[in-house]
Amino acid sequence: MTMFKSKSRYLRLLPGVILACGGLIVLNATGIVHDAMAQEGQAASDAMAPAPKSVNQDFAGSDAQASSAAEVDVLTSLAKRRATLDAREAEVQNESNILSATESRVDSKIAQLKTLQTQISALLAQRDAEQEKQISVLVKTYGPDGMKPANAAAIFNTLPDEVLIPVAQGLKPADLGAILSKMNPEAAQKLTMKIANKLALPDTTAGLAPAAGPAPAGPSAASPGPQTQASGPAPVPNG
Repeated sequence: MTMFKSKSRYLRLLPGVILACGGLIVLNATGIVHDAMAQEGQAASDAMAPAPKSVNQDFAGSDAQASSAAEVDVLTSLAKRRATLDAREAEVQNESNILSATESRVDSKIAQLKTLQTQISALLAQRDAEQEKQISVLVKTYGPDGMKPANAAAIFNTLPDEVLIPVAQGLKPADLGAILSKMNPEAAQKLTMKIANKLALPDTTAGLAPAAGPAPAGPSAASPGPQTQASGPAPVPNG
């Protein structure tokens, strides 16, 4: 009876023991899973953490930084050079504009001078024509149709060269000779020399000859003033 009771008690305790063992097994399994997850999380954290700095530093990074600094210096130098070139181009363009404006003003002045030259030439031609008319009138006045040779000679002795020479050149040789014969011998000689100098051709070879020696002496066509010769006065026609 006692053994039967003892077995009945063990049988009643057996389910509890089984439950307790199952609980321990579950707890152990949960701890193992928790430890495994903790290890995986630590491994992931270690993988995401930055790598520790090495004692021997790699100088590749400093080389890259030096290269970047050199590129910045080059770009800065190029930018300054570009600014200098732009300023120089603007200066050259400004000078070109000033030069163009100056050329335009010069061309305008040249056109004005050409117009003025044309006007002056027309006025000179008109004056020469009027002067020729006046000389023609004087030639007729002092010729045989106007007055006698003696009266013309008396006036020729006192006439200025700018009037006397053109009138004398306009007279016929016979009429001029008649007047010269009645003039003062000295005045007749001077008039003869001046007319001869006017008729003399200019020396065109003077500009071709070397300028080594002095110019040859002789009467000059550009200076119609009184001149004398060593050979004596020129012969005066007798009237």
